[in-house]
Amino acid sequence: MKDITTGIGAVPSNAANLHFALDYLRQVVKARLQLHFQPGENGEATAQLPSLGFFDDGSVFSRFITERQPSFEEYVILLLALAPHVQPDFLGKVIQDALPESGDFSEMGGIKGTQHRGFLPTGETALFLLAGDDLERRFEIQHLFSTEHWFYRDQVLYLGPPKEADLIFSGRIILQKEFVEKFTVGTASTPPLSTSFPAQRISTRLNWDDLVLPGRTLHQIEQLKWWMEYNDTLMKDWGMGSKLKPGFRALFHGPPGTGKTLTATLLGKYTGREVFRVDLSMVVSKYIGETEKNLSQLFDKARNKDWILFFDEADALFGKRTNVRDAHDKYANQEVSYLLQRIEGFAGLTILASNFKSNIDDAFLRRFNAIIFFPVPNVAERLRLWQKGFPENVRFGPEVDFHQLAARYELTGSNIMNVVQAACLHALAEKSDKVELAYIEEAVKNELQKEGKVV
Repeated sequence: MKDITTGIGAVPSNAANLHFALDYLRQVVKARLQLHFQPGENGEATAQLPSLGFFDDGSVFSRFITERQPSFEEYVILLLALAPHVQPDFLGKVIQDALPESGDFSEMGGIKGTQHRGFLPTGETALFLLAGDDLERRFEIQHLFSTEHWFYRDQVLYLGPPKEADLIFSGRIILQKEFVEKFTVGTASTPPLSTSFPAQRISTRLNWDDLVLPGRTLHQIEQLKWWMEYNDTLMKDWGMGSKLKPGFRALFHGPPGTGKTLTATLLGKYTGREVFRVDLSMVVSKYIGETEKNLSQLFDKARNKDWILFFDEADALFGKRTNVRDAHDKYANQEVSYLLQRIEGFAGLTILASNFKSNIDDAFLRRFNAIIFFPVPNVAERLRLWQKGFPENVRFGPEVDFHQLAARYELTGSNIMNVVQAACLHALAEKSDKVELAYIEEAVKNELQKEGKVV
């Protein structure tokens, strides 16, 4: 078979496998319809089908099938969910070709979308194809749509809700967007920030050497890294899974610009985990039930992907409770309580960041595995930040003295990098590669004024 690549890298295209898979699904549909209209003696639809097969070509679809080893029934349901995304009119044509004069065939289930007018498979479609009129077998197939099955648990596909008063299995079989993309173009895009997904991926190009913190803070971060590296061994091999709560919850607290976000992104970078910053302004929805739904999707995906969840300015939601003044306050408290439950039950790393530890509810503070303070850097630490901040090839005016700058100005790491950026831009605007003290001091004054400090 010719090796077709996606153009994104060396990953073979899914196209060949999907051609094969759709042809396989076509045979399943035709076999069931033939059995339904022309039943044989103790005939089974699967007896007329080839064994479950696919091209082991290294494509994403191929690797998924190899790793999951789905049963015949699981494979058919997966293909039903995928088919409309590959060939929108596929199932409609297969049914029409097999039953050219049948008109509407209700046993097959299926619905039409709001924009797509073709045949979209439902739970009833799967039940008919895999079980026909065999009630016992239908009940067995229904278990494949339960929340305990890996389809749902690992967020591969699920059965959409039926319309009001409709049959339970009349909901559409929905393949998650991530797997639609993986099984077609070969790679999944990062979900965009939205009310339905209130988180955004954050990353850094910096390294641990760029993080300047006191020794105690660095040691506590090192202990957090121990959990990330050895937790599975502790919980499984050492048998502590029945004695310890899953996951790890850390509070990073300290003034803005002291390295809390950078630390979170570095933890992700050096452990191969993606870090998602949760937008707390999007968490509490005005629509009843929407918050739980959105948070459930976020935490389920984070669990499956082993993401690190980072809640910045956490005191906005996790601060000390006030008296409930109206129904909105009562509902908001319920939403926060639900979020706390999900955080406590999350098996991964959750980091909450706050400028002021004193703002966090005392009852919630007790639930953290680690509380790490990020102070304003001292003189020695500020000196390192000044020395490391500027480009290696830049020159400095004779009056620039990093020791004096570190001693004179009480700035955070973020402040210093803002000054470095402004001073370098000033030099470039002067058509020079030399940074003068005046450029630095002007930028320092701007930083101090932003924070309302006396210059």
